Amino acid sequence: MVEPVRGSAPDLAGRGVADPIGAIWTAALMLGHLGHAKAAAGIEQAIADVLAETPLPRPTWAGRRRSPTPSSTSPA
Repeated sequence: MVEPVRGSAPDLAGRGVADPIGAIWTAALMLGHLGHAKAAAGIEQAIADVLAETPLPRPTWAGRRRSPTPSSTSPA
């Protein structure tokens, strides 16, 4: 089973704070797992490109706001 760790966050609907990157990145992880490395890499690059061009401020679990950087899209 492949799904974003924090789920789909229906409680955030309409508040303008939902971050779909987790769901999109999960699709890349699934594609990689299924042997579609090129497609997975394309999605991961698209995420990095969007974050590099448009910092998206979002609340963290501690309640602070931050802007993700392209390096934050790299898996540890």
